[in-house]
Amino acid sequence: MIITWYGHSCFKIQTSNATVLLDPYAKDIGIRLPKVTADFVLVTHDHSDHNNVADVSGSPYVATMPGEYEVRGVFAHGIAAAHDASEGKDRGLITMYRIEAEGMTLAHLGDLGQPKLTDEQFEQLSGVDILFIPVGGTYTIDAKAAVDIITQLEPRIVIPMHYKIPGLDAKRFPIDGVDKFIKQMGLTTNGREDKLKIVKKDLPQDETKVILLNPAA
Repeated sequence: MIITWYGHSCFKIQTSNATVLLDPYAKDIGIRLPKVTADFVLVTHDHSDHNNVADVSGSPYVATMPGEYEVRGVFAHGIAAAHDASEGKDRGLITMYRIEAEGMTLAHLGDLGQPKLTDEQFEQLSGVDILFIPVGGTYTIDAKAAVDIITQLEPRIVIPMHYKIPGLDAKRFPIDGVDKFIKQMGLTTNGREDKLKIVKKDLPQDETKVILLNPAA
């Protein structure tokens, strides 16, 4: 499996049988989505920084809401969550996705705004190997809440997302950089990787590893 980050909340997950794309964004956010072809697109909510399916090549199957999905050996379970700390009253609801592929479990939390998971959400997300979690605050949980959720879920790998990066419209997205999250996690390194190539046997066994990815051009 190869995981590529295109910035913001957009990831490509390449398996042996399928290409999965999560939360493709429109160019109005300040950065431009590279040309990408996918078999399966997962959209967490209907905002332009997450729902730009029109710019994805191919004829992908698109999931936009809670439910069970399967495309070319990749299974996805959409889980309802709130975009804010008021049960969705301020910004509405989103769909988090639990993904099963190549013997591993991944979870993308979208623009999660709840500072805590409900018991039902925790049960549906438990056992996750690789967690994509927002950390920038303002429109999502912040660094502290992200660390609390990571502590609760105990994933093997954490990849932070939805934080300030060069090119992102700063006025539209007054969000924190990743440094606050790194500090909250108690890490001393800020090294980055271009892509994550991972197979099940190489997952960390006794610790949670945080991986920072460079946005792919």
